[in-house]
Parts: sequence; structure tokens; C-alpha cells
Amino acid sequence: MTLSTTTFKRLKDIVGPAYCSNTKEDIACYAYDATAINCLPDAVVFPENKSQISSILHLANKDGFPVIPRGSGSGMTGGSIPVNGGVIIVMTRLNRIIKVDTDNLIAHVQPGVITGHFHRAVEKEGLFYPPDPASSEFSTLGGNMAECAGGPRAVKYGVTRDYVLGLEVVLPTGEIIKTGVQTAKGVVGYDLTRLFIGSEGTLGIITRMTLRLLPLPREVRTMTAVFDVIEKAAETVSEIIRRSIIPRTIEFMDNASIRCAEDQLKIGLPVEAQAMLLIDVDGTSDETDRAVTELKELCISQGAKRVKVAENKEEAANLWKARKAISPALFKYGPDKINEDIVVPRSKIPDMVRKINAMRAETGLIMASFGHAGDGNIHFNIMLDKKDKAQLKKAEDAVDALFDYTLELGGTISGEHGIGITKAPYMGKEIGPVELDLMKKIKKVFDPRGILNPGKIFQK
Repeated sequence: MTLSTTTFKRLKDIVGPAYCSNTKEDIACYAYDATAINCLPDAVVFPENKSQISSILHLANKDGFPVIPRGSGSGMTGGSIPVNGGVIIVMTRLNRIIKVDTDNLIAHVQPGVITGHFHRAVEKEGLFYPPDPASSEFSTLGGNMAECAGGPRAVKYGVTRDYVLGLEVVLPTGEIIKTGVQTAKGVVGYDLTRLFIGSEGTLGIITRMTLRLLPLPREVRTMTAVFDVIEKAAETVSEIIRRSIIPRTIEFMDNASIRCAEDQLKIGLPVEAQAMLLIDVDGTSDETDRAVTELKELCISQGAKRVKVAENKEEAANLWKARKAISPALFKYGPDKINEDIVVPRSKIPDMVRKINAMRAETGLIMASFGHAGDGNIHFNIMLDKKDKAQLKKAEDAVDALFDYTLELGGTISGEHGIGITKAPYMGKEIGPVELDLMKKIKKVFDPRGILNPGKIFQK
């Protein structure tokens, strides 16, 4: 759609001329996310408070234009792409850590705060916010709320929704509401807070959140286990959990992932290995010493070629830098990427690894897998040239088969990337028609005119 001159003038009146633009140079910067799918908005605005956002949504309902909330645009499924045009609301000016309450272990923050900045701010107070997506150095807390982000530490500490106590939200109709509590318990009415977490900006725009914090673990130890047989690495993950050892993280990297990360960083990763596990443990000094000893013995007994404990924080930091470098580094294998984040029960990880190996052999496609094996979350990537239609069709068929097998194992087709537009065609594989219809009715109640982030999650 195209905004009228009158509507655009009203937007400028709401946020100020310096914070509203419809020039091609400006709107092009907000036309895409990490999927590289590109759709131009009609305008972009940068509000500074909830009142301005409320006014924008009131105007959208009156004039009938779409509104798309956006953090840093690091999403993997197209959740912030303006597929129907409209106005992008960029949340980066709402970037204050309002208060870190050390007495009650909570924080009041705005959605534009960068996740990594928040981590460091609370750690200075001796506190800990566990959710840590790989994009933490540039993704925002609001974006994390929209997708219910997880990250490596989810195996021990859970995901974003487990740390959100309450929210302030502007509804699609422009009304401003508060949900949840500031206390450890609270069961008054329906849990609206959890409904917003993971709703991908389709039910409301979060303007403030109350987050639960934990005491900062006293010590963190990092270790790697290298395997010549990829299935052995997968079986080791299952065995760790079966023995009730719960590390802070258990990350899995296959050979293609290891080679990419090493090529990017040159830190001495074992490029000859078929798989590597990156494991963190935390707690007191005694607890981490005991966990490292148990894990080292277990990995060797399961077939690890070697196990190495990081000697210092710098070595550990380099290992994690390598893990977080994998996704962008994969483009050495091809100009385009299909990136999926399936989750299976942890005991089924070996089955999924075998399936991916078989698919790689059958299709001849370049496939790389890595991710949060400790909670069964595997990031599956196919590198290809999408201009090659035969190759693209083969890749799409492989994804379809992967999703079917994931569900057969009792898993889910999206662990932390959401649905957005790229996974919407597959929703019906996992969610039944009655449940889908109920979700659509909830959307209609919150957004009767369908102006907030339309075209996401549900196919028409």
C-alpha cells in the first residue's frame, strides 16, 4: 500500500520530523532481516515512548495501514519484514535499563536494550540473566521476547519466557495494558504475559518488561570433546542427560561447522574431527571441578578422541566466539542458506544426526548442523544457490522430509526462530486445524482490523 500525504504528515507530528522517513535510502535499511527476504515499507518511524506508539496504532486503525514492530532485524524467519508494506516501528530509542532491583532479583527494562549489554549490566551487580541467543551482541530484548529466544544456556536455565514476570504492552487498537506481576508468584486471571512471549509482534508491542534475575554463578568452566564419529558425539549428549548431569551448555558442531569457524577465526579448532561438543559447567569451585571430572570420563568412555578443558577465560571466550561465528561463516559454502532450528527429545538426537547424514548422502547437498544439543535444538543448514531451480527444489524437499521426521520423533519444527513467513507453510504439519483456528480467533480479538504485523505465522 501507499501512505497518503496526510497520514505521513500525522506520523511526523506524532514522533517529530527527525524520527520519521519515507525516503528510499532510509526505508531500504528496514526492508529485510537475516533471511535476506526484501519488502519495502512505506515509512519508518522511531518512537521514544509508549504514548507515541499508542498514537501511531490509533492512526493505523483509523487509516488502515499495517504496522510492523522491529528491534535489530536479526530474526531468522522474516518476522519483521513488511510483506504488505506499511509503517515499520523501530524500537531502538526505547533502550533504557530502568532499574536493577538487587533486593528482589528483578529488572525493569525497555525493549530496545541490546541483550548483551543487559547481560553485562546485571553481572556488574552480581546477578545473572540466562537467555543468551547467538545474536546477543546485536539483538534486542524486545526481539527476544517476540521470538521467545533461547540460546546455549537453555539446557540448564530455560528460555526467555521463564524470566518474564510482567509486561507493559500497546495493543493493536492503541490501548496500553500491563500484564503479570513483580513478585515470585501470581495467579490472578489468565496469564497474558506468556501469551505475548513468542507472539512475533502480532498481538501487541512491548514497551517495558519486568525480568527475573538469578545470582551470578561463582565459576564457569569450558571444555571440548572431539569425536571421529558424529553419531558418537550425539550419543554422548544423550548419555550426559541420562546420567542426570546438567551442564550450563552442551553445544554440538559437525565437521562443516568446525571448518567454517576455524577458517574464519584461525584459533586451532580440530578441522579433522567429524564432530565436537562444547560444554560449559557452572557453580562453586567444587561443583565445577566435580562436573568437569565426570564429563571428561564420560566423554572418553563414549568414544571421544580427546577432551580438553580451557585453561583460562580467553581460551574459553575464543571457543564461544567460534561457535557464534558458524552461521555467518557458512556462506563460504554457497551464496544462499536455508536455516532451520528443529528440536527433538534429547534421547532422539542420535536418530536425527543419522537422518541428516543420510539426507546429505542421498541429495548431494551441502548440509551443516550445529546448535544447542543439550536441549535437543539443532540448527540445520543447507547451503545452495537458489537461482539453481533444481537444487532449490531438492533443498525444499529435504526440509519437508526433515520436518516430517522431526515430528515423527516427537519434536517441533521451530525451537527459537519462530514461524514468521518462512515456516508458515509448515504450521499445519504440527498444529491441528482446531488449534490453528483458535489461534486465529485470539489474533482477531487483539487485532480486529488486522493492522499489526499482518502476514506472519498464519497463511491466508
